[in-house]
Amino acid sequence: MSKQTIHIKINGQPQEVAVEPHWTLLETVREQLALTGSKEGCGTGDCGACSMIVDGKLITSCLMLAPEADGSEVLTIEGLARNGELHPVQQSFIEAGGVQCGFCTPGMIMATKALLDRNSRPTLEDVRLGLAGNLCRCTGYAKIYEAVLAAAERIG
Repeated sequence: MSKQTIHIKINGQPQEVAVEPHWTLLETVREQLALTGSKEGCGTGDCGACSMIVDGKLITSCLMLAPEADGSEVLTIEGLARNGELHPVQQSFIEAGGVQCGFCTPGMIMATKALLDRNSRPTLEDVRLGLAGNLCRCTGYAKIYEAVLAAAERIG
């Protein structure tokens, strides 16, 4: 198979990347662009560890082929902090103890960012639904939900 060139804006930076047609966006971001914050947990779109925001929409990057992202704006966990300061969602996760092993954390944070972008005042039920596509094997979710609600207060 021959590679094709795609153009994406990742975390605000234009990138030109040669990809195989069968590569996923996750593979491309991790292997070609060395942005390893997003994780591959299941490879089937069930766990949310690979969550990114593409053109304003939360996606599981293990299911999106890299060529499908051609011309898109992609935001990964690495793109949230600005000028050395954590994004309010990241800070809230730290302060609330919404992390344990950390494997699911980038996906949870990206899902939270997407949720708060469309609903700045979520209820607990909204948070549960907003994070439903993200699995954590370490926690009982209480601290994660607390972090999301705290982030909403910070942002709102």
